[in-house]
Amino acid sequence: TECEKEPGSLLWIFVMVGNIVRGMGETPIMPLGISYLEDFAKAENSPFYLACLHTATVVGPFLGLLLASFCAELFVDIGSVGADEITITATDARWVGAWWLGILICALVNLLVGIPFWFLPKSLVKEGETNEPEETNEKSVVSLQENDKNGTKQTMYDFIPFLKALFHNPVYMLFICITVLQFSAFDGMISFMPKYLEQQFGKSASDAIFLIGVYNLPVLCVGYFSGGLFMKKFKINIYQAANIAFWVSLLEYLLYFAAYWTVCDTSPVAGLTVSYQ
Repeated sequence: TECEKEPGSLLWIFVMVGNIVRGMGETPIMPLGISYLEDFAKAENSPFYLACLHTATVVGPFLGLLLASFCAELFVDIGSVGADEITITATDARWVGAWWLGILICALVNLLVGIPFWFLPKSLVKEGETNEPEETNEKSVVSLQENDKNGTKQTMYDFIPFLKALFHNPVYMLFICITVLQFSAFDGMISFMPKYLEQQFGKSASDAIFLIGVYNLPVLCVGYFSGGLFMKKFKINIYQAANIAFWVSLLEYLLYFAAYWTVCDTSPVAGLTVSYQ
């Protein structure tokens, strides 16, 4: 009799470490990028620039879903298995797409896109202001370097009290809770909607991923961009922006709540909804 071996591949560790490294590289972009814009942009132009930044963060997943849709149509062992040897199609439940191909392509693109960040200047002239004399700039650079040296140690001691103060700020904590809920809903859609489309409507994994990208993300891009233009044109302050966000979020909740009345017939599944006979 042949020996039976349990599957024990450790290649998943490479995928996990790769995602950790990717997260470490992507995390500074949002906080540091927003701070970079806020420091060197006019107050009335800052919302528009932030809207462009958030729109770009949605365009990325949209292109990623299109790439995933393309890779899902390719067999996982592409290059090592001929097309004539594949006896199943993409609509078969046993089909596994070339998921690893998208990771390699995105890694190469991230590497190329990250190169221009090395050439960003440390400081810019604030939008709408004139250049300062060179002597003043040199003095300011020297003073900033001295402050950085003296402030590094002080920052380490002030971090815990500052973090505690943030946790006791009700507005900040409410914003964090809202952000967590929004991302939880989005992640749930990305995780479970493809399988729902496959089972309920008989779509392949490639078609399901493509439909999610086409129906959801372009609308988000329009919302981010139009919101930035609206705030720039009418010069919306923080209080007015909070009111607008509240009423728009309430309308969004009511529209999503109406989805409870959208019920589809359950597809017959052997052993669950129908018997095997």
